[in-house]
Amino acid sequence: MKSSLTGLLLIACLSTAAAPLAFAQAPMAGHDHAMAANPMVGGAPMYATKDIIDNAVASKDHTTLVAAVKAAGLVETLKGPGPFTVFAPTNAAFAALPKGTVDGLLKPEKKADLTKVLTYHVVAGNLDSTALLARIKQGGGKAALTTVQGETLTARQVGKGITLTDSKGGTARVTIADVRQSNGVIHVVDKVLMP
Repeated sequence: MKSSLTGLLLIACLSTAAAPLAFAQAPMAGHDHAMAANPMVGGAPMYATKDIIDNAVASKDHTTLVAAVKAAGLVETLKGPGPFTVFAPTNAAFAALPKGTVDGLLKPEKKADLTKVLTYHVVAGNLDSTALLARIKQGGGKAALTTVQGETLTARQVGKGITLTDSKGGTARVTIADVRQSNGVIHVVDKVLMP
């Protein structure tokens, strides 16, 4: 009798202990893809629960972009509800611009020009790579994306990747796609696009 009671007590304890684990794992089963789909950027984890600015600040590869967004006064906009699709140039992309370009754009008197360049990298809506590729297919191999700045970027599929062409004919390649944010999505690009 004592061993039966001990056995029942052990089963009850194990069941109680296992229930929260099963409950905690159950929601993850349907969200494995979403969790795995958010890559590291600039050596930092990107969290779908954080906004574009909070995640960008964590990336060591986007310090120039963050400084530019602050200088242009766009922080509150990009912390807003959106949704926004941001094509985020890396520090190396900014460094590849002609000498003096970044320093010039960061001057207070160039705020309007800086804002124009930055908002040329933002499209209203939440366009992940699947949505971009669908638009490219619907467009017969290219998709015109109207930016928040007002001009158009042209997206194309090249191999398995996506490239963007600016109004001056410059091309940027998406190097990290589908970095989900609470207010949109970031795609890391290897060049600064110019309106």
